[in-house]
Amino acid sequence: MPVATSLNAGFMVVHGNRLDELRNLVVSWMRLYPLAPLENEIALVQSNGIAQWLKLALAEDTQDDDLGGCGIAAAIDVQLPGTFLWQLYRLVLGSEEIPAKSLLDKAPLTWRLMRLLPALIDQPHFEPLQRFLTHDSDLRKRYQLSERLADLFDQYQVYRADWLEDWAAGRHQLRNARGESPALSPANCWQAELWRALLLDVGEEGMSQSRAGVHQRFMDKINSLEQAPPGLPARVIVFGISSLPAQALEALAGLARFSQVLLCVHNPCRHHWSDIVADKDLLRHQYKRQARKSGMPTALDLDTLHQHAHPLLAAWGKQGRDYINLLDSYDDPNSYRAAFRDGRIDLFSEVEPLNLLNQLQDDILELRPLNETRELWPAIDLEKDRSIRFQVAHSAQREVEILHDQLLARFSENPQLQPRDVIVMVPDVDSYAPHIRAVFGQIERDDRRFIPYTLADQGQRGRDPLLIALEHLLKLPDSRFPVSEILDLLDVPSLRARFKVQERDLPTLHRWIEGAGIRWGLNAQQRAGLGLPEHLEQNSWRFGLRRMLLGYAVGSGEACDGIEPYDEIGGLDAVLIGPLVALLDALEIAHQELSQPALPQQWGERLQALVQLFFQAETEHDDYLLAQLEELRETWLETCELVGLQDELPLTVVREAWLTGLDQGKLSQRFLAGAVNFCTLMPMRAIPFKLVCLLGMNDGDYPRAQPPLDFDLMGSDYRPGDRSRREDDRYLLLEALLSARDQLYISWVGRSIRDNSERPACVLIGQLRDHLASGWHLEGGGDLLQAMTQEHPLQPFSTRYFHEGNAYLFSYAREWQRLHAPQPEPIPADSLSEHVQEEPLNLTQLQDFLRHPVRHFFSQRLKVYFEAAEVPLADEEPFVLDALQRYTLSDSLLEAALAQPDQLESALHSRAQRLQGSGLLPMAGFGECLQHELIEPLPDVLQRYQQLLALWPVPLNSALPFSFEDHGLTLEGWLGNLHQRSDQGLLSITTIPNSIGAIKTRKWHRLTRPWVNHLAACASGLQMTTALVASDDTLLLEPLETKQAREILGNLLVAWKVGMSHPLPIAVKTAFAWLAQTDSDKAAAAAQKAYEGDGQTSDGERRESAALARQFPDYAALMAGDEFEEWCDALYRPLFDAPWRSLNSEASR
Repeated sequence: MPVATSLNAGFMVVHGNRLDELRNLVVSWMRLYPLAPLENEIALVQSNGIAQWLKLALAEDTQDDDLGGCGIAAAIDVQLPGTFLWQLYRLVLGSEEIPAKSLLDKAPLTWRLMRLLPALIDQPHFEPLQRFLTHDSDLRKRYQLSERLADLFDQYQVYRADWLEDWAAGRHQLRNARGESPALSPANCWQAELWRALLLDVGEEGMSQSRAGVHQRFMDKINSLEQAPPGLPARVIVFGISSLPAQALEALAGLARFSQVLLCVHNPCRHHWSDIVADKDLLRHQYKRQARKSGMPTALDLDTLHQHAHPLLAAWGKQGRDYINLLDSYDDPNSYRAAFRDGRIDLFSEVEPLNLLNQLQDDILELRPLNETRELWPAIDLEKDRSIRFQVAHSAQREVEILHDQLLARFSENPQLQPRDVIVMVPDVDSYAPHIRAVFGQIERDDRRFIPYTLADQGQRGRDPLLIALEHLLKLPDSRFPVSEILDLLDVPSLRARFKVQERDLPTLHRWIEGAGIRWGLNAQQRAGLGLPEHLEQNSWRFGLRRMLLGYAVGSGEACDGIEPYDEIGGLDAVLIGPLVALLDALEIAHQELSQPALPQQWGERLQALVQLFFQAETEHDDYLLAQLEELRETWLETCELVGLQDELPLTVVREAWLTGLDQGKLSQRFLAGAVNFCTLMPMRAIPFKLVCLLGMNDGDYPRAQPPLDFDLMGSDYRPGDRSRREDDRYLLLEALLSARDQLYISWVGRSIRDNSERPACVLIGQLRDHLASGWHLEGGGDLLQAMTQEHPLQPFSTRYFHEGNAYLFSYAREWQRLHAPQPEPIPADSLSEHVQEEPLNLTQLQDFLRHPVRHFFSQRLKVYFEAAEVPLADEEPFVLDALQRYTLSDSLLEAALAQPDQLESALHSRAQRLQGSGLLPMAGFGECLQHELIEPLPDVLQRYQQLLALWPVPLNSALPFSFEDHGLTLEGWLGNLHQRSDQGLLSITTIPNSIGAIKTRKWHRLTRPWVNHLAACASGLQMTTALVASDDTLLLEPLETKQAREILGNLLVAWKVGMSHPLPIAVKTAFAWLAQTDSDKAAAAAQKAYEGDGQTSDGERRESAALARQFPDYAALMAGDEFEEWCDALYRPLFDAPWRSLNSEASR
């Protein structure tokens, strides 16, 4: 039954080595001694995990015998200690005297220093800062220094208030824990002077508001009060905090005069253990709450320490030792022991150890040295005892893949183990998050291998699309406005909503942007701001938008004012131009606004306008983010106003000041959500879990290095209770070890991914492994550590997971299992059924077959099209053109010249200008050079073209029909663009802007299309000469005899028929390389080089066709069936042996 009497004030400390037992005590205490109605319980915690875990226990149903929870977790105010203490100071000293935020807190201090530093650095003592702050045009150095100094002075106020007191009085000295007061070195005197300058700036009133000053006033007042001031909490429970500063403990002890303060302390050891850890001579007092272990001498020297201490507790326990020792100085157990059932205020468990992990925990609890451990525990049978295991991987990705398999195995073995019973801790969850999502997130929910998981402690910046877009916008002054960046912005739903663009519209916009030639840059003016010459508008956003708008207005008409219309825009889709123009206008406004430094108030207006201009919330989460941004903006403005900052600030400083708040941890973050918890190793994550997994325990990554600031004077003056990242991490590992109930799983990257060389685990894991090896032995002998450690292969699909029979190497990835399953005897692949060509075959199909036999089979018979992967839009303007681009442009110029042969120069110049205006050529002088280069060979080509037409002067107005039947196939088509001479002889002429090459290096593949036309004409009995006018030569082929032409054409049709049943082992360039050599060895070498490339200048023909690479990945595969040579002769020998005449060669003779 609850006790209805009022609470007894007092400072009560309960120690325990199991956090769940401490939690049960808190719950039963709150149930036995409830507060008055409408009064909030106050719980001080260190992390959101502990807060949630405590609330879950309170929410459990009540049970008889003082077990269970309270049935509901309501009216519980969970706070961080620092926040609570400031509220406490205001309650006791009065809110009119103490503001809601101290003028010397970290945030106001940062901006106060921003204002003060420029004036101070010219004064004596400030030479070190003066050197650092020179060449600081964008104020970035000043902001970084202000932020670090504010953090440092914030720490001094908590941990070194005596220094600040000396400095304020003008004494340049550093008191230490041994009572000495050495003078400050001249190089560090600036810190004392800076603190004095700060105090002068905040004035008498502000000076009394420093945390150190307020604390002292609070202590004086609360110790002198006769009755409690109104509003003091009736009870404060401090739960799951592994370390508090002395200042905080002193304040809580003061509060205990009027309130009930219950501290639940996680203490790993039931005996007194302070003197087994370094720096014991600095401890402040002689009282010891815990008794010495029987048999332990009163004085321990370093030589005998190992005989009485537990090595891991001695190595990792410094932070906990300091905290427990500080508590002892305020603790009087006899004053409150009677309030607890049976007077139990030390809840140390009496659990029988079941496995190696429990034995290790019991050793720490009982403070056993190694010699006792060896004598006490039996040999380990690792078949039955799986409580501690080590996994060695090659990378973080492999660590997570291995963990997934190991968790599935444990869930299969033990149905009682649930995902919520597992915690996975890593040094930095942000670096592991992509790997976790890639492994745990890729499995569908209906797959039996699915493991629910949650990721805690992640920063929002760099993860949430809206915030990523906002960061892009806040970097606009430095942006080149590349296409990819603007399209990335349009991928953000809240930005699309603001500009009324639907997701389905994005492919259309992509196509327009590419077609209009947009690459980067808002306009010529913005580019000039980046140091480029004036008036370079081509390939900018304004250039592309003007092309789109003109194209919409006039279609494919003439250029207007130097703008070439982009004529793809029309119909209902044209409405999309509006939002695109609006987005670019908004970006231009934002670019101009953000480029100018301004006062904080102006920045506040600009940032608010920026968010309103670009974002419209689509979801509740968007609403939450926008509200968070607005709150951060207002807080920053209030801080600047508080410190009187009236300096103009650049965007770089404002951006960081605004967005940094997004990544600050809050107690409201989700944790313990009924899934596997992934989180960062953080203070007091020692919530008991059945399975605790530690990943990323690599040398150098843990303990996490946090290099101290050069000017942090606490680094050289250790005091018990000081916070240190490395000591924190040591104690965190101890807490993790003690919180594992059934199993401890540890993994690290122990092999190099490059050369497989060994990499050590972090020093703490090394200490743990050494301790295990020294204290326990394997049943039946052997190396214990080797047996407990499993090294994994480099790849998840390694054959070792599937074939070697190692019980500890296994994989649940059935995708890889299929790969390693015994393969059935290959059944000879039957050819496809004979292809039935319902329609007559046309010339284009036969030309395509001869040019690309393998691709033709896939596209025509199987209807499989090997599309090239979608290439992202280029962010650079054209500068150097590849072969295909050059050919396309030259062909366009040639087409224009052929259309106006009598106005050759103006036609070429006009078309070149249109290409330039379309953004297809480089800008400025480079474009002019390329125009000249492309045009230069064309007059000669056109002259030779005209000379041939003079011999065949009469153009045929209509195309001639053509039909040919053989081997049950019909070939039909039209022969067009023919010219006739007086003897009725015909000419088919083809112009190409490329070279065709001399006889030994001839590019035969360019002759396949004219060759098929030539055969068709001659097979029909036409006397047709074929001419190919290239940039370097003119080739002529006289008419073939009808019989010969029909025979060659018939053979091609037979080959086509076979080639529609299976891919022919042939490639056109490789075939001609083979035919060009008479010696078989040389032919094979030339063909291989043509197919595979030389590895330096050429990738070979297989890289030009995805179909070829798919069917014949290398030259050996192409030659495997011994049919290559036959198909060379059948398909290409007639073309190679045909009597082609080179007019260049004849002219030179």
